[in-house]
Amino acid sequence: MQHFVLHRVRDTVFALLLTLLALPSLAEPVTQATDAPTKIEVTAQLIAAFDPREPQRVRFGALTFRGGLSLSSSHSHFGGISAIRVAADGARFLAVTDKGRWLRARIRYDGTRPVGIRDAEMAPVLGPDGKPLAARGWYDTESIAEDDGTVWLGIERVNRIVKFDIGKHGLRARGEPIVVPPGIQRLPHNKGLECLVFVPRELPLGGTLVAISERSLDRDENIEAFLLGGPSPGAFAVKRLSDFDVSDCAVTPMGDLLLLERSFSRLNGVGLRIRRVPLTEVKPGATIDGPALIEADMNFQIDNMEGLSVHRAADGALVLTLISDDNFSMIQRTLLLQFTLAEP
Repeated sequence: MQHFVLHRVRDTVFALLLTLLALPSLAEPVTQATDAPTKIEVTAQLIAAFDPREPQRVRFGALTFRGGLSLSSSHSHFGGISAIRVAADGARFLAVTDKGRWLRARIRYDGTRPVGIRDAEMAPVLGPDGKPLAARGWYDTESIAEDDGTVWLGIERVNRIVKFDIGKHGLRARGEPIVVPPGIQRLPHNKGLECLVFVPRELPLGGTLVAISERSLDRDENIEAFLLGGPSPGAFAVKRLSDFDVSDCAVTPMGDLLLLERSFSRLNGVGLRIRRVPLTEVKPGATIDGPALIEADMNFQIDNMEGLSVHRAADGALVLTLISDDNFSMIQRTLLLQFTLAEP
């Protein structure tokens, strides 16, 4: 009974805090004078069960839980992680915070289970003038795409996409804004791009940058989305279901677009859903929809899940890595969760 009461109190406080955090921030984040990457220590606490009520359960919808970590650090800029891309080796990853900071590190494994983080470093995201993007107010960096060392960041409140040569310059790379269509420029102030993903050239839509807004709705109340470059640029939409908003996306080697979605209510807190849509259905003018691979509420080990990445593990499994944005809050967590996706 005591556990239940404490759980409900935590849910209520968390819901109230998220309501406040959903309001636009009026203050720019503090920036450091140097752009040099800084080594940091990240502490990881193991998450043994995705559902604490059934510790032995590992299958959740189409996903199998591999393990998870609750991450923390004494570094003042750690937190607020809004997007992640895990490398093909399953260890190296690049992430970005919503205050305009890079996080680069490695996931440490015990077999297939993530058990820690090593070689972590952070640095401010730099603009074309070599100064931190945050210094010009471009700090709401919410989405990340990657292609062989080239990285794109979506900046929500100013509706910009900035391109970096991370492969050549590392975390000191300077971002160059790319031309975006008028539809992206007109996105609402705090409901802009939450998903960016580059489609590998061997897949349908190969060479396209897929960009999806959080909750900018078209006339049919569906979520606005865009195809940049590639064989068929244009606008499309994501069917909005059950008050879920898009928080990230990823592409599988089989040619599917995975949509990470998040819901929020004062009564129930946050929710998680992942939908799968074949890339062959993503085209200008289309409204896409697909089955849910997983749905979870706060009875499970979730938080404000904002990042999704996909890689092929050494054992052949298709692994989904999710990460949460703790909003720099003491009562939220930075969670890194991994699942195996059952393939058809």
